[in-house]
Amino acid sequence: MCAHLMDAGHDVTVYNRTKEKASALLQKGAQWAASPALAAEGADAVFSIVGYPSDVESVYFGEDGILSRLSPGSVAIDMTTSSPELAKQIAEAAQARGAWALDAPVSGGDVGAQEARLAIMVGGDTNAYSAVIPLFEIMGKTISLMGPAGSGQHTKMANQIAIAGTMIGTVESLLYGRRAGLELDALIDVIGSGAAGSWSLNNLGRRIAKNDMEPGFMIMHYMKDMGIALEESRKMGISLPGLSLVESFYRAAVGRGMERNGTQALFQVLDELNAQRT
Repeated sequence: MCAHLMDAGHDVTVYNRTKEKASALLQKGAQWAASPALAAEGADAVFSIVGYPSDVESVYFGEDGILSRLSPGSVAIDMTTSSPELAKQIAEAAQARGAWALDAPVSGGDVGAQEARLAIMVGGDTNAYSAVIPLFEIMGKTISLMGPAGSGQHTKMANQIAIAGTMIGTVESLLYGRRAGLELDALIDVIGSGAAGSWSLNNLGRRIAKNDMEPGFMIMHYMKDMGIALEESRKMGISLPGLSLVESFYRAAVGRGMERNGTQALFQVLDELNAQRT
């Protein structure tokens, strides 16, 4: 995502907790900063994307955090899937400095990031959104301001809830097909072009067919997302039994040491559970 911004001609300063992970960008011409604060200093726009809400807090708050050096009139954009409440806190802290903050989580997986086809769901100030939409358009294809601060995160939770149900359907369908003796790629070719078609089936299903469990999105991170969604649903007083069921299968995956596998490894969990019953 950062490389796309550089390819479009933008000057970029980067920070990563592990410098080696930024080596490709540094070789491409990005400047290195020793802290989030120094990366933010003097920038018109600051993008962050990390793992967990606690990571978001660590890169935004404190003397080395983004907010300590965020310039008046600039925009901080957190693209982590995180807590809606934390997004509101960051927006309020940015406003106190005369700046803006947007929550802008994404969907589309590793392929969407590589091909600049991400869906970007944004929460925050309309003027801030208008200022940075040309940058969003470099990274994604479907971009929408969903409402005030926190709305981007709520939209991503709705996205993850839908994916949870779709993913259980995908792995059950492919497990059924394999046990019936069907060739999985041929199966996906047919049902993936009809009413059963989905991003999960047509992308992650292909990886399942090849027994490729390498992560486009790690199980441990999806567990985090489901946890946020379930917490928010409890605050709203609603029950999401389908999401709770899928979470239990992913917990079984973690128990099998699969937390760093891709979410398609849910197929292996269901396959093993069914093998135990026969």
